[in-house]
Amino acid sequence: MSNELVWDRPEPPSKPSPTPLSRDLIVEAAIRLADEGGLDEVSLRKVAAALNAGPMRLYGYIETKDELLDLMVDEVYGEIALPEPGTEWRTALTRIAHGMRAAAKRHPWFIDLLGGRPHRGPNSLAHIEASLATLDDRPEFPTIDDVLGAVGTVMAFVHGAVRNEITEARDEQASGMTEEQWQAASGPYMQRMLATGRFPRLARVMYDAEHTNAASWFDTGLSYVLDGIATRHNPASKPASSVSAPSAPSPAPAGP
Repeated sequence: MSNELVWDRPEPPSKPSPTPLSRDLIVEAAIRLADEGGLDEVSLRKVAAALNAGPMRLYGYIETKDELLDLMVDEVYGEIALPEPGTEWRTALTRIAHGMRAAAKRHPWFIDLLGGRPHRGPNSLAHIEASLATLDDRPEFPTIDDVLGAVGTVMAFVHGAVRNEITEARDEQASGMTEEQWQAASGPYMQRMLATGRFPRLARVMYDAEHTNAASWFDTGLSYVLDGIATRHNPASKPASSVSAPSAPSPAPAGP
């Protein structure tokens, strides 16, 4: 196995064959399989079959399934339109957040591969760079740690909100019950529980809350996050007492 990342490893030279092959074709086939049946449908054997090629031919292009998944993720990142440089930061982060959600709606498996260590493909790196650039060099975010904290918070919200939305859609598909049907089936039980008076706030949610769709929930939650970031990084909104005092010098280490 090569010690080089797949991004640095050249493809093998093309050979005359009735079945053309390339990394791009392999990734396209893998994405089609994942879109249709989820990540469980993605294997080098199944991808090779979809391309009418022998599995061993794929190993010249991709050595492991993990490399294939990395390439798939990077391909989806390449579908996400990035804001133009200089776009107002809230507008820019909103576009990026909506682009991530739209990509995950097209490719539900995408959200399962996000989180953890950053992806290293060229499209993934371009996405990270553009996200950080929305806040960098702005006076409200004087350090790169300020930028990283704000962008990371937005991405954490996006990943969590979209994961919940995708999970709910999968539950609906697996059970064959829509959200309305599930609520109707559990309605009598919930009414009995709420009638005990032990859950007054849940009762308000059930009877008084405006139950909007997933897109509206996403917009509302994102606005909460962006409002919080704006408040934290607006110097005029911070009381003087919030300025950190210099820390006391560390005590000298004890002698042997």
